[in-house]
Amino acid sequence: MLYILSLFLIIFNVSLTIAQPTLPNTDSLMIANFYKQSLEDYLNYTDLHYLCKSIGGRLAGTENSLKAVNWLEKTLKSIPVDTVYLQECFVRQWIRGNKEVCYVETSVGRVELNCSALGTSVGTGDNGIKGKIVIINSLDEIKNSNPNKYRGKIIFFNKQAEQTFINTYQSYGSSVNQRVWGAIEAAKVGAIGVIIRSISTSKDYFPHTGIMRYVDSLPHLPAIAISTLDADFLYDTFMKDSNITVFYKTDCYEVERVPSYNVIAEIRGYEKPDEIILVSAHLDSWDIGEGANDDGAGIIHGLGTLRLLKNSSYKPKHTIRFVGFMDEEIAQSGARKYAQMIKEKDEKHIVAIESDEGGFLPLGFSCDVSDAQFQVLQGWKKLLETYGLYVLQKGGGGVDISFLKNYGVPQIGLITNSQRYFDYHHSPNDIFENINRRELQLGTAAITSLIYLIDRFDF
Repeated sequence: MLYILSLFLIIFNVSLTIAQPTLPNTDSLMIANFYKQSLEDYLNYTDLHYLCKSIGGRLAGTENSLKAVNWLEKTLKSIPVDTVYLQECFVRQWIRGNKEVCYVETSVGRVELNCSALGTSVGTGDNGIKGKIVIINSLDEIKNSNPNKYRGKIIFFNKQAEQTFINTYQSYGSSVNQRVWGAIEAAKVGAIGVIIRSISTSKDYFPHTGIMRYVDSLPHLPAIAISTLDADFLYDTFMKDSNITVFYKTDCYEVERVPSYNVIAEIRGYEKPDEIILVSAHLDSWDIGEGANDDGAGIIHGLGTLRLLKNSSYKPKHTIRFVGFMDEEIAQSGARKYAQMIKEKDEKHIVAIESDEGGFLPLGFSCDVSDAQFQVLQGWKKLLETYGLYVLQKGGGGVDISFLKNYGVPQIGLITNSQRYFDYHHSPNDIFENINRRELQLGTAAITSLIYLIDRFDF
């Protein structure tokens, strides 16, 4: 209640006493105005609805991804900002094909399982794959056992995301290696296929896809994920009868690379236009959902930041640039192209900020910056805490902006409350209905406020 009252007082200018004394009242008022405008705004939420419902999943290389590029370019021009342009990049074109089928045959009949091909997996062929399964709980289990155990079998990677971590990204990290590298290790021991338990902290019937890898020197095994509840069922069924067989069929394949685009927009700085403050997110998403949290929310954060700055009539000293990156989910082609551009042009970036943790309640920022820069950020901590931004932690940033680190660009990532993120991540459940408007808008205001402070003061 005290937090809500404090925010109310700042927004309506009744009291400025909670602002940090080292910052002028005009800066506290500007940030209060960002939050007021953002919380009253419905246009950004409407934009996200269009991106999710009228366009939908936007896997790089697909028609939907190009629709998203055109929509974002048009929307940015309508703000209006000073410059909007497209940056071409070439992306892998992986096609999912017909809906996947998976079932387990038991002594009492056939049971369908909810499944999804893993990203960039090869297909099974028209006849699908059928075989007995071997259940393992880690990649090391394959490496440390007799390979004959797996030959001609389907390996079921059943490691669950560790639930005891408070930070769900650690939970995700505890099991994601089976998705990324599982098919490689399975191929080494003569397996014919791979099934993984979806990498999720929730128990539901949504399969979660995501990128996987092959090496050309080994057979490319078709790989699928099944939902966590179906994984429980498959495990329990196997423990009762190890002779069960599993069938699955996928039609996915990959064709030649195709052109796609990063979408770039700028508000030019009046004092140091050649020095850039970058805010970014990725425009592509997996195809089985709507890409609402991953990363439609981040796109709205960047788009909304430019709107807030323009609507507040703030004239930045440095150029504020927004990039909607293409192809983060598969090969980061857009991020690599952008990094190449800043190298060739020798552009100076003050900082790169990324939003890729969904539209949940913002908690603060992860900061891969120098010690001196971190001290500057710490100096704003009291003001940021007024708006619930209690976390400033060393390390982190984001996947796309990580390619700028080679050129000495400091990195900052928005941290959100991630407890529900992996309920939706890479699944059919990543839909617009799972976005809360207020939390989404608080994220926009948080990023805008940080950009404002970085632009106003030395960093």
